[in-house]
Amino acid sequence: MSPCFAPADAPSLPIWCVTPDRLAAAPLPDSARRFVESAGFAGEAGKLLAVPAADGALAGYLFGLGPDGDAFAAGALPGLLAAGTYQLVGDVPALSPLAFGLGAYRFERYRTRPAKEVRLVPPAGADADALARTVEAVTLVRDLVNTPANDCGPAEIEDAARALAARFGADLNVVVGDALLEENFPLIHAVGRAATRAPRLIDLTWGDPDAPKVTLVGKGVAFDTGGLDIKTSAGMLLMKKDMGGAASALGLALMIMARGLKVRLRLIIPAVENAIAGNAFRPGDVLKSRKGLSVEIGNTDAEGRLILADALALADAEAPDLLIDFATLTGAARVALGPQLPPAYTDDEALASDLARHAASENDPLWRMPLWQPYAAMLDSKIADINNAGAGGFAGSITAALFLKRFVGATKSWLHLDIYAWTPSARPGRPEGGEAQTIRALDALLAQRYG
Repeated sequence: MSPCFAPADAPSLPIWCVTPDRLAAAPLPDSARRFVESAGFAGEAGKLLAVPAADGALAGYLFGLGPDGDAFAAGALPGLLAAGTYQLVGDVPALSPLAFGLGAYRFERYRTRPAKEVRLVPPAGADADALARTVEAVTLVRDLVNTPANDCGPAEIEDAARALAARFGADLNVVVGDALLEENFPLIHAVGRAATRAPRLIDLTWGDPDAPKVTLVGKGVAFDTGGLDIKTSAGMLLMKKDMGGAASALGLALMIMARGLKVRLRLIIPAVENAIAGNAFRPGDVLKSRKGLSVEIGNTDAEGRLILADALALADAEAPDLLIDFATLTGAARVALGPQLPPAYTDDEALASDLARHAASENDPLWRMPLWQPYAAMLDSKIADINNAGAGGFAGSITAALFLKRFVGATKSWLHLDIYAWTPSARPGRPEGGEAQTIRALDALLAQRYG
């Protein structure tokens, strides 16, 4: 059981969830109803009202869901309530207990002031195990993304994968440092070789080898200076989150293994730090990839697609049924869709349709973007097979996806997610900081397909 959830028999205070048109039906005593009317409470989304009992004690709370019955409004409750144990009652939307659990998250690693303990008794009929599993996975992602780079480098990303492998009995293979060249991961080595912390390729496998193959690939850039095409100081402030793709892949892997899905799971993370030193790769260099394609470096700050190229080539070699990559890949994605709506790229129409449906039902939004083939010409190089940076600056998220597509061929179905992995301003259920985007939608999709 997650620490934000309490056993079903725990003493708790009720929180009556109401919409404006259902406020009159709330099971309140007459004295309390007169108090509510006097207070002017009307069931607005996110509004909380303490309700007194006849003797003046606290009987419980009214909580507004707004006219649309916003399930995620309940994500604000952990920040509004005093320490204690509570239970949602009334017309409780299915996602409200999860929103409460996600809203209870606090990143406490470096703080000496402990957070207040606010717990929820899951409503009758709720799947407490599923709630706990989802909150644990999201917490893992958020904790990894929120941890600064001095405490979360390539080795610490490996540690997180090792912990999952040990917990679920998975196999783990890691290729580190110059061994990357011996094992034919030249792009991963080139991007990470200038850092004092060695680059690595993390490869986890779990499940029945004869089951459908589902492979996750996560971009693990522990910190991104931009390389020799150095970022501004403002551009580096959030670069601890450039391993958000790796964190997301780890979170979804946890959900898959904890569910015991009937798949052969493979998790591949290229983990590096894009640093600056005398041996850093340069603009204009031509590098060989694992697939054999030569890549001209148009920009050293387009490093994520380089390490993903080698990782995707490794994944593609065994032609998985489904290959999903997560990457905090482009600023262009944020310009196009903002921080809340990650773009998704796939040529699989059935996958796109299923994913959109689950994204809506799980309140885990994303938006399909086109793999517009005419834009592939922007990646042309006069001296190599492909350039890592699109010419002209247009359609940056699309051209990045088209770059990755060159390294996927045998896979039956491929999905690329250009995530932000960060909530810049707190919203109910989504505290400011690291965020697990798209993994709840994918968990629901995979459970339906392979459960």
